[in-house]
Amino acid sequence: MTPNFEYSKLSDSQDIKRLNSILEQCFVSPPGEGENYAKALGVENFRVVRHQGEIAGGFVAIHHLDQWWDGECVPMSGIAGLGIAPEHRGSGAALTMMQSAIKELYSSGVAISVLYPATQRLYRKAGYEQAGSYCNWEIPTNVIQIHEQPLSIKPVANDDKILHELYEKQARLNNGNLKRNQPFWKHITQPEPESKELFHAYQIGESENSQGYIIFSQHRTEANNYIEVRDWVVLTKAAYQSFWSFLASHRSIIDVIKWRDSPSGNLAFVLPEQTAKLKSSKRWMLRIVDVVKALEKRGYPNGVQTELHLEVKDDLIVENNDKFILAIANGSAEVTKGGKSELQLDISGLAPLYTGLFSAQQLQLMGKLEGSPTAINTATQIFAGISPWMPDFF
Repeated sequence: MTPNFEYSKLSDSQDIKRLNSILEQCFVSPPGEGENYAKALGVENFRVVRHQGEIAGGFVAIHHLDQWWDGECVPMSGIAGLGIAPEHRGSGAALTMMQSAIKELYSSGVAISVLYPATQRLYRKAGYEQAGSYCNWEIPTNVIQIHEQPLSIKPVANDDKILHELYEKQARLNNGNLKRNQPFWKHITQPEPESKELFHAYQIGESENSQGYIIFSQHRTEANNYIEVRDWVVLTKAAYQSFWSFLASHRSIIDVIKWRDSPSGNLAFVLPEQTAKLKSSKRWMLRIVDVVKALEKRGYPNGVQTELHLEVKDDLIVENNDKFILAIANGSAEVTKGGKSELQLDISGLAPLYTGLFSAQQLQLMGKLEGSPTAINTATQIFAGISPWMPDFF
């Protein structure tokens, strides 16, 4: 017999204590870390699933983490820190919680949802699919081989508003980058109170013509000394060159530079040799919560004027389970219900098409969609763009 679960918010201090205990056990965290996590993200954002009144698990929905797609910002909610108590694992509690969360997000006007999966099977059952990349790169400092620095580099306050302005200029050019909220900026620019780390922020270029920045911390280990670049922006050729020259100047004391970048390595591309290495890569997952809103809010290639007739299957959100006409003109879209059903796909198959992680032709070969040759070519043209990625993890 399948247990009955109830989805709800946290109601009192005992709820908070119970959920913190579950999450600390799930993520092998030291005592008290769950409480710090809840305070940082706000207990009002946590959701739990109960069995016979007892909390069986929970997660946090991070709202207002909108994402940039072809120059337009799409309302997004991130899901993080999902944990189920050991005695309730395998009971259906996690799937019940995710399905309830998606319904809540739809009702609140969210277009898409993103998460980093510990396991894909659960989230695929809820309509999520691989949609973009999170990549870590490294390079030995002594092989950078860029030493000319055309722009000045000066220290800047970690909370200077110029960092936010520069980040947004770069983020809107990269599919999948976040429109960061204040908690995310705090995580990037300020060490935890108990940490002994120091974060250093530098502006690239003069204040009246700033062309980028770098925020980093320095670390000493038995193996080597390294710089971890916590965040970066480079907006011009001169900024790229100055960025690398500045890091190369640390070669007498720093052995390795580590940073996050796209799968293709935007920063590494300008180096004289292929000395930078992609050290790790993982995929985040996306769920189309509201088909109409998601399609209408994102941007599209300028100069493309066409229609795509879609039939989407969604067993959870009935409003998504329909036929749609996606009309593209002047970089924007209008969606109406109806049409000829020339491209058929499940809600999870729509995610990697929407983000451009895979083309319509690739998804057809993978069995993720079906359609006429014309519809598949049209879909490929509409959703073509920069490979989706994020430098942020949640």
